[in-house]
Amino acid sequence: MRRRVVVTGLGCVTPVGNDVATTWQALLDGKSGGGPITRFDSSKHKLHFACEVKGFDPSLYMDRKEAKRSDLYTQFALAAAVQAMRDAGFEHGGYDPLMTGVIVGSGIGGIATFEAQHDVFRDAGPNRISAFFVPMFIGDIAAGVVSMRFGAKGPNFATQSACATSSHAIGEACRHVSYGDADVMIAGGSEAAVSPMAMGGFANMQALSERNDSPTTASRPFDSTRDGFVLGEGSGIVILEELGHALRRGARIYGEVAGYGATGDAYHLTGQPANHEGLQRSMRRALEDASLTPADVQYVNAHGTSTPMNDSNEIRAIRTVFGAHADGINVSSTKSATGHMLGAAGAVEAIVSLLTIVNGIIPPTINLHSQDPECDLNCTPNTPVTRNVSAVLSNSSGFGGHNATIAMRRLAG
Repeated sequence: MRRRVVVTGLGCVTPVGNDVATTWQALLDGKSGGGPITRFDSSKHKLHFACEVKGFDPSLYMDRKEAKRSDLYTQFALAAAVQAMRDAGFEHGGYDPLMTGVIVGSGIGGIATFEAQHDVFRDAGPNRISAFFVPMFIGDIAAGVVSMRFGAKGPNFATQSACATSSHAIGEACRHVSYGDADVMIAGGSEAAVSPMAMGGFANMQALSERNDSPTTASRPFDSTRDGFVLGEGSGIVILEELGHALRRGARIYGEVAGYGATGDAYHLTGQPANHEGLQRSMRRALEDASLTPADVQYVNAHGTSTPMNDSNEIRAIRTVFGAHADGINVSSTKSATGHMLGAAGAVEAIVSLLTIVNGIIPPTINLHSQDPECDLNCTPNTPVTRNVSAVLSNSSGFGGHNATIAMRRLAG
């Protein structure tokens, strides 16, 4: 029989808070992480704002030498992992290292390191490239660093599926626990792509909002005036644990990861098919895997990027999957506050989705003042909603046609 998997620890670093409690309260308060870019001089760029992490201190999680040899995305990942392991009661052990694994992905990896070292190469030649260049920028190194911090010798790798990366990480980690490959998995994603090349690339493909005059209101999912996403950064990590293992040690359980759906569009590099049928299949698969019906679900944390194509497509997909029950659910996009954290987005949104179950409060979609008629569901505009939530879906999609849906529910007998 498949083993049941629960979440016993949460950790995150986001543009609206450097831990879970601060992030959650900021989402409920409707705070935006948008602001002027400080990571680099954006004067030659056409866009000058992003959702940056603020006031992050890597020395809280690693020594100065280690921080110097780590890209920011790895620093974020380790910070979130330390928080999550502490939250789970594992900070000082209590787990079998051989049965503890790590899946932490990144959509882009250490792009800021790559850019900086390319400048060194161009200006001073190949002999001046840092010996730490490769392990700093590769997309799997955060998983390796986290595993070394905690001595985790179980399954260890990184997922990379653009903006679906960390949802895939959680789903695949859940399966490793279900199948008995591990009793505990550290899973999620991290991103630090507020960099000159990434900003320029996303801007030139017209994926980003161009509201330089209003960074805090630029991310406006489901709104008729939306014009693109706002680039974000950060990390989200969850601790997944086999139910019996968690119960035996008296762990606090946030909820159960009950189902996982993963599909491909096989359609376009960056676009989506009409009504996003790939995401429909992902949601249906997650519901089936969880033995849930649409009527069992109260909340969907949408991918909700604030792009003209995604939002209406996703709403139509949700309406198709949920049918007559669609008008009875709440949908929201917390990217309205955090911006689009790319490979970290799915994990942070899974954390948010779990907290709606724990707290009975659904965070709003902020900046939603003129709802697009094509986004015709209850998108929870601007104000949090108190509601008894027992089951949720969290959706993610990525360039290349990747879709992932995580189904979570309150732990039942």
